[in-house]
Amino acid sequence: MPLRNRALAELLGTFWLVLGGCGSAVLAATFPAVGIGLLGVALAFGLTVLTMAYAIGHVSGCHLNPAVTVGLIAGGRFKASEAVAYIVAQVAGAVAAAGVLYFIASGRPGFVTGGFAANGFGEHSPGQYSLAAGFVTEAVMTFMFLMIILGATDERAPKGFAPVAIGLGLTLIHLVSIPVTNTSVNPARSTGPALIVGGWALSQLWLFWAAPLLGAALAGLAYRCLAPKAQG
Repeated sequence: MPLRNRALAELLGTFWLVLGGCGSAVLAATFPAVGIGLLGVALAFGLTVLTMAYAIGHVSGCHLNPAVTVGLIAGGRFKASEAVAYIVAQVAGAVAAAGVLYFIASGRPGFVTGGFAANGFGEHSPGQYSLAAGFVTEAVMTFMFLMIILGATDERAPKGFAPVAIGLGLTLIHLVSIPVTNTSVNPARSTGPALIVGGWALSQLWLFWAAPLLGAALAGLAYRCLAPKAQG
């Protein structure tokens, strides 16, 4: 499959992840009649990955996340030469989705941007967790997410179930870490809302690139040690 087609698939998939996941938080999580709460938001993020894995997994591999791309490179599953195209497409999809979500959300009378599903630490953490707590949470959760992805997509793993494992894994990650950072584990997902919120969200965005990329890279290296391929 040409790189252009795969990059476009990544753009579309990341668009859906941010629109569906962040959209559930911005539009539905606290709406009086149908508030879905933390559980609903966590499930929404998991469903976006699960559905896109089946929709575009055969096209691009369905990374939807710069950290996943980096982790797959570290794990020997993806070409480093193609990383820039994937990451640019992922960020573009996230930014486009945030723009569409803002347009929809601002159509409601009395709408205020507020946090707009942005990620944060300190006073901008849902539970007021510190920078250190946020960094460790994001790094460890991304590490585990990549271990799930690398294991579920291993050629030795049961076939056809990877999207389910990955989607449920992301759901669990959100259930644990929404109170700490509002859950990123995905630099593209963090960038889209941060551009809408501006100010504090942009000033804290570095953490939501640095920690997930670190966790993902370590997971790629760790999986090579945990489950090396047979030689010969």
